[in-house]
Amino acid sequence: MMVALGLHSNSIQVHMLDMETTSPGHTLLHSITAPSHRTDVRAVCFSGDDRAIASGSANSIKIWSRSSRNCLHTMESGHVLSLTFVPGDRHIVVGTKTGQVQLYEVGSGDLLQEAGAHSGAVWSVDVSPDRRGLVTGSADHDVKFWDFELISDPASQQRRLSLSHVRTLKMAEEVLCVCHSPNGRLLAVALLDSTVKIFFTDSLKFSLSLYGHKLPVLSMDITSDSTLLATCSSDKNIRIWGLDFGDCHKSLFAHDDSIMGVKFVPDTHLLFSCGKDRVVKFWDADSFDLIMTLEGHCGEVWCLAVSRDGNTVVTGSHDHSLRLWERTDEPLILSEEREKEREAQFEEAVAEGEETALPGEEGGGEVLKAGRKTMETMRSAEQLMEALAVYREEKVKGQEWEEESQLERREVSRPKPHPLLVAMGDITAERYVLMVAKRIRSSELDEALLVMPFSDVTEFVPLLCHWLENGWETELACRCLLFLLRVHHHQIVTSPLLLPVMDSLRHHTRHSVESLRDLYGFNLAGLRSVRDGVETTGTPLFADISSRLQKIQKKKRLKTVQ
Repeated sequence: MMVALGLHSNSIQVHMLDMETTSPGHTLLHSITAPSHRTDVRAVCFSGDDRAIASGSANSIKIWSRSSRNCLHTMESGHVLSLTFVPGDRHIVVGTKTGQVQLYEVGSGDLLQEAGAHSGAVWSVDVSPDRRGLVTGSADHDVKFWDFELISDPASQQRRLSLSHVRTLKMAEEVLCVCHSPNGRLLAVALLDSTVKIFFTDSLKFSLSLYGHKLPVLSMDITSDSTLLATCSSDKNIRIWGLDFGDCHKSLFAHDDSIMGVKFVPDTHLLFSCGKDRVVKFWDADSFDLIMTLEGHCGEVWCLAVSRDGNTVVTGSHDHSLRLWERTDEPLILSEEREKEREAQFEEAVAEGEETALPGEEGGGEVLKAGRKTMETMRSAEQLMEALAVYREEKVKGQEWEEESQLERREVSRPKPHPLLVAMGDITAERYVLMVAKRIRSSELDEALLVMPFSDVTEFVPLLCHWLENGWETELACRCLLFLLRVHHHQIVTSPLLLPVMDSLRHHTRHSVESLRDLYGFNLAGLRSVRDGVETTGTPLFADISSRLQKIQKKKRLKTVQ
């Protein structure tokens, strides 16, 4: 019996199994080993003429032809974390996990120089815009500057390229990424404390500090016109910064997991991003729109590179593969792309067998209203939770004032209300929460309540009881109450704090709904009576007003003619 095995090392083996003997054995018949990486691809880059691609993994560096997709050369190396072509495309500089900076010759594959540059991992290598040197950033808190120079090789009696260390910039935290602005004026340094420091390249004088990311920045890039800086982080966000004043233009929730790389398309404000969610995304940094999503990798996407002409993108992944993405001539319509994404999300939900019944319902029952979590629903939920926080603060202040009055046995001045309540006209906290809830769109109300944590639900349900007791917005209060009961049924009925509230709600809800029903019934009966009277007399409704409007319009026409 023959068995074909796909191995973790990205190869295929065919074995013959001998099952007839008492001691079963196997014989290797064939082995298919493609010239690909055997470990994660951690770094990729294009050559200066875009004709070659370099990729690095834990034990090798490979040179690929962009046109034929064939592996041209394989060079053994350390654990590669960053690499770049040297101007001229005849050499490659590699930063390793052990802190080595290695210089390889592409043609022969020889290791020309290995410098113990850092005591920590070299996370980033970037060639300076003047093409005379490069800069490295490491986990040992150092940013080191290197110059290219020609030295005499005693072995070959010829001159060869070498790296010379010229200066060092000490940082307070580990350096995760370094990037030059294309005009050579600024140097951006991303640190482990989630900040990005901007320095002047010539003097290394501090210029700006960019705050905003909640987790460390893993990659960044600057546009060709040196006006925008894009940073990506483990917090799943991409931030677009202006380099003039260091202001954040936009924060994009871009991926479902850590974002590992971001690159601008040369001479544009379009950018690509990749992350651990296995997808590559294409963005417009001016309108902040997602243009398209590229899927294909089976594992986390660690790195990406964009060609100089902007027509090709290469990505390296945890699945040990490189993928080459090329621009096509087909027109791209954003509305169609969004529709495809919605259809894919729906099909995925159906394939996973997600239940349509709300939590707490037995056997399906009433289904959840169709909707999607959008920025508007999230913003509405945040506003409602902020209003509940104001209500909670006012409630605590009121309780403290009552306790103090009882202890002192004299009249104590009331605490000052919250500034928001004063600005709204000295309204109560209960009225303020009601105003915020009324401002939420009807189509977004269910999603906003669904986002609310149960700790806020325990505060919101007594408020609904207060609204119904006073006859405030009965329809809105009943809708919120019924939705929360369906979603949090088990938690509410087992909560000792909410049990007395539910008993009170049972009485006040019925009374408020019956009063509202009687009011609607009375108004409807009155309108029907007016209609019957008009039909009986034959007099058109609002006859006097119609005749007066006709006279006014006639006078205006006469004045116009005169």
